[in-house]
Amino acid sequence: MLNVPSQSFPAPNSQQRAASGGRSKVPLKQGRSLMDWIRLTKSGKDLTGLKGRLIEVTEEELKKHNTKDDCWICIRGLVYNVSPYMEYHPGGEDELMRAAGSDGTDLFDQVHRWVNYESMLRECLVGRMAVKPAVPKDCREEKKVLNGMLPKSQVTGTLAKESPISPSYDWFQTDSLVTIVIYTKQKDINLDSVIVDHQCDTFRAETIIKDYSYLVHIGLSHEIQEDFSGLYYRKCQLISKENVTHDTKFFCLMLPRSTHLQVPIGQHVYLKLTITGTEIVKPYTPVSDSLLSEFKDPVLPNNKYIYFLTKIYPAGLFTPQLDRLQIGDFVSVSNPEGNFKISQFQELEDLFLLAAGTGFTPMVKVLNYALNNIPSLRKAKLMFFNKTEDDIIWRSQLEKLAYKDKRFDVEFVLSAPTSEWNGKTGYISSGLLSEFLKRSSDKSKVLICICGPMPFTEQGIRLLHDLNFSKDEIHSFTG
Repeated sequence: MLNVPSQSFPAPNSQQRAASGGRSKVPLKQGRSLMDWIRLTKSGKDLTGLKGRLIEVTEEELKKHNTKDDCWICIRGLVYNVSPYMEYHPGGEDELMRAAGSDGTDLFDQVHRWVNYESMLRECLVGRMAVKPAVPKDCREEKKVLNGMLPKSQVTGTLAKESPISPSYDWFQTDSLVTIVIYTKQKDINLDSVIVDHQCDTFRAETIIKDYSYLVHIGLSHEIQEDFSGLYYRKCQLISKENVTHDTKFFCLMLPRSTHLQVPIGQHVYLKLTITGTEIVKPYTPVSDSLLSEFKDPVLPNNKYIYFLTKIYPAGLFTPQLDRLQIGDFVSVSNPEGNFKISQFQELEDLFLLAAGTGFTPMVKVLNYALNNIPSLRKAKLMFFNKTEDDIIWRSQLEKLAYKDKRFDVEFVLSAPTSEWNGKTGYISSGLLSEFLKRSSDKSKVLICICGPMPFTEQGIRLLHDLNFSKDEIHSFTG
């Protein structure tokens, strides 16, 4: 499975960036695209230098291969020669060299845990790490929290100490019904915190409580093996797709009949398609079906459908394939990820949203929630940056919402307007922001959300800091 990075992913303060120390996309040379890498792996060329042999690699041997032209990396016990991949890596050569000659599992998990490296680097496989002697029982690793879950080796005896809210579960059955009860010990649990899947002969329930994720995975007719690594995908059916702008479409996917999944506000999922024999994933933020009740489809219940606003790039690899899907076709959708916390809305008075292009997508649910669920909210403002008027997503809905709810205001900023345009023009700047970001009172609680291409987001955050907004008042989303 190959990751197709977008300009706005990871966002500057997202979990991926925070963990990797500021990973960013770098320009690739001509002929070094993702499609070029796929062609190279299928060319039959020896990418390991071992002529097809697989070897057992000792720790001492691994350490020797630590240069750009001879770079071996271990991921979960498998050793790969990544030297041929250096020039194809969107994160740049320096990012790969951080793990040269060593075990790069932790770094890999921090930066792009969702990627199926076994598929991407299959032709670069050198072999397995040599088995090390068993570690004495009294030797303990430093405990780490990975995406809300403690490592499997740390769960027993440690989880209860770390988190007194650990849920438990029980089950009972009749001749026609099996009931599984999960006791969360939480009064404020909601549907956003529970993901349930029933596929074939397995039942899977994930409960998210505070910073932990708890998983129940049960075989209904035969023994199964739990897997705590990687994201879980389910196949969703394309129900409809509609044109929103000249290059943006609105996709509606239907969840499997026995799946409950409501993506929390501010979180994204990964869509997965198989292209030329290779699994490719890309992050997207689901949206509500509408900003206004009059546009909502009363026939479609929200808990069975998931919606995406997606820009189609004709020269891209992923979105043209997504656009070619026919009604009734399937696309795999992952569990949600993200670091936005609903607690950021508590006692919020002023909400400012800065979006560029499809960076508007996370703002949809944020705006819907804020206007309908925050009694303390005095105003919510969106500054929406686009190239032309034709690029503005849901312009009519935004203008109607501003007319209906006096707390909401929207400003459109165009970088390449026609001569008839009377609104604001240009790019994100201190001049535009200082006028836009006016508090309702001197000490009002403020939240500023920003999302867009990486240069837009990074520049915006710098400008916000220059305007004396604190880190706690700013949240950047993935696109």
